[in-house]
Amino acid sequence: MSNEPFFIRDGGHFVPTPVSRGPWDPKSLHGRVVVGLLGREIERQVTDPDFIPARLTVDMYRLPDLSPVEVKTHIVRDGGRIKVIDAEFFSAGTSMARATCQLLRRTQNPEGEIWSPPNWDAPKPADIPEPEDRRGGMGGMWATRPIAGGFGQAGARREMWMSEVRELIGGEPLTPFSRVALAADFASPFANSGEKGLGYINSDVTLYLHRLPITEWIGFQVVNHQATAGVAIGECWLYDEQGPIGASSVTALAQKRSMG
Repeated sequence: MSNEPFFIRDGGHFVPTPVSRGPWDPKSLHGRVVVGLLGREIERQVTDPDFIPARLTVDMYRLPDLSPVEVKTHIVRDGGRIKVIDAEFFSAGTSMARATCQLLRRTQNPEGEIWSPPNWDAPKPADIPEPEDRRGGMGGMWATRPIAGGFGQAGARREMWMSEVRELIGGEPLTPFSRVALAADFASPFANSGEKGLGYINSDVTLYLHRLPITEWIGFQVVNHQATAGVAIGECWLYDEQGPIGASSVTALAQKRSMG
């Protein structure tokens, strides 16, 4: 990838680049890079390929600015079938977010059939025309191939392909897990935006995976949005070009954008 990465590694810190800015305040980081970095640093702690990060939950309780970032990890459980690893995201020395990840050992499925939803019937990304705005989401933060619905289309089903166009950390190729962890935060704007735009900022992301993505494109299918008294939930089922891989769910608060 030739585009500018989201972070540059500087010793034990990660220095955000301008492209890591989020939509709520031009001086703050996008939630996706917070989730992606926490997921990647957790992933580094496990070298056994038989383990899959089956659940990643990230709580985001402060908006970090573009100060250098430090991530501290802690192995809670280092078992033969289940591993649990926590991580904390510090910006300018202040805790901004924390994550916990449950990694499960791959084995074999039990015998017998179990009901599951059918695969979606979305066209492949290569069969969808490139959008007129080739910069992609947020002016080039990611690439998209719209399938159905979109932002501002209340009452319509929403489906979209997304692909990363930047490295998370400069000089470090994206892993399948860091790719989907970066993308997972998109469940909030995709599920929670309405006819007047996006009025909710998510305070968490939970990513569930039964397998890692094989292809570069991640598919999002909105399956839920509910809100009461300014508190919302949203959920998307996730796919790669081979089929279902998991889900991403979020909680969110009503929020107005800063014009600073």
